[in-house]
Amino acid sequence: MLASLPSVATHHEPAMPTNNELKDLQPRPVWAHFATLCAIPRSSLHEAELREHLIAWAHARGIESVVDEVGNLILKQPATPGCESMPGVILQGHLDMVCQANAGTQHDFERDPIHAEVRDGWVMAQETTLGADNGIGVALALAALEEPGLMHPALEVLLTVNEESGMDGARGLASGALQGKMLINLDTEEWGHFYLGCAGGVDVEVRHACEQQAVPPGYVLLRFEVSGLRGGHSGIDIHLGRGNAINLLAEALHELSTHTDLRLIALKGGSARNAIPREAYAMCAVPATANPDAWVRQKLVAWQQRFAQADAHVSFVCKPGDMPVNQAMHHAERNRLFAFLNAVANGVSHVSDDFPGVTDTSSNLGVAVLEQGEFRATFKVRSLHDARADALADAMVAQAHAHGLQAWKDGAYPGWTPNPASALLALCQQVYSAEFGQPASLQVIHAGLECGLLAASHPHLDMISFGPDIRGAHAPGERVGIASVARCWQLLKAVLQALAQPLDSKTIRDA
Repeated sequence: MLASLPSVATHHEPAMPTNNELKDLQPRPVWAHFATLCAIPRSSLHEAELREHLIAWAHARGIESVVDEVGNLILKQPATPGCESMPGVILQGHLDMVCQANAGTQHDFERDPIHAEVRDGWVMAQETTLGADNGIGVALALAALEEPGLMHPALEVLLTVNEESGMDGARGLASGALQGKMLINLDTEEWGHFYLGCAGGVDVEVRHACEQQAVPPGYVLLRFEVSGLRGGHSGIDIHLGRGNAINLLAEALHELSTHTDLRLIALKGGSARNAIPREAYAMCAVPATANPDAWVRQKLVAWQQRFAQADAHVSFVCKPGDMPVNQAMHHAERNRLFAFLNAVANGVSHVSDDFPGVTDTSSNLGVAVLEQGEFRATFKVRSLHDARADALADAMVAQAHAHGLQAWKDGAYPGWTPNPASALLALCQQVYSAEFGQPASLQVIHAGLECGLLAASHPHLDMISFGPDIRGAHAPGERVGIASVARCWQLLKAVLQALAQPLDSKTIRDA
């Protein structure tokens, strides 16, 4: 049930700190909103503070605010006088961000603001994720609500919650919650492209209670660490051949176990199923007479050659452990775990037949943890075809079962089927060509946009997606191109103004 909030402000609009380096960037309204998003922590499931701030901001400007049962925020503004008869438009983004930090970086994503820096035409965060995914899209939508003199149809700005860890906001949006007939998603990351389809996805969860055995006398504790990897988005970066820290660590330890009595005690890698893991470590016990240092160096050289282009800074070290341990995983359990991790699908499984160079189906081992004998792992499976995602996930579950592990599918969401005949797409192409003197490219994206779920609850919507250049999303060092943000703002305003005009064709009006 939707609850309209009163038009009179009941919150004091707080004065939010800004990143000083953003204040003079153009377009100022967009960067001012993005600075606010950087200042207010907004990890998945912790968007309430930001939502309350935006409600206060909206009330102070006479913009209606609606919060639904799952926490999505919908901001509503009437059409510009004279444009009331035109179909309403929805601008859509998500409030939360992926929270990743480099090892050794002290950053509390539930308390600390994001520190944004301007470098060589980009806004970036050096040691953490920036949150340009999807903070820039949110900022563009908010700026449109208050742009002086902008003609537009009735506007709804849909800001969903928990997109990054479950798409719960879009999944829980009630049918009929939105009145507009056209939706512009602002959550893609390559300027110059209109996106008209996206991958769906499903998680594969793996669990196992491992039998333990005593560590024999005369063994020493060692910590093996894989680090220095670039990581990245588990969808749009999966084809780049970057190393997965969990897989590399499992590969190395399995190899070491074939000629050394390695006792596996603990393992941890990754922190999000939709990010390629950059770091992983394992605590192991080996005989005191073993000396794996030379082998570690040899393995590192092999990886440096293997990832010379994709992940040149890969690191692999072994250091003494610093914790007393009496129990380790039983040999048989260790062997089945390594066998599974080294055999299960990870990376690109199928390349699209319809869209050259686009990944069709993939999987990513995003998180793996072994502690006190309990193992758990999470994979993200994606595909442009829902049936292929299901088939790959089913095969992975069956493979886990074959190795004696528990596994199941969870959190499935549909893809967004392309509609090349979209009237909104045709109009956006015309506007883009008029504004920039060249045609835009048409693409589908191997990532999960909320459009598929929104189409399920609102099947009448005509949808399109575009956004600025964002690099390194879901990894520290994430950055967004300043010039591309300005172009996105120019395009968004021009599209809204075009949609406010009477049309010769009834296609969009009757969409």
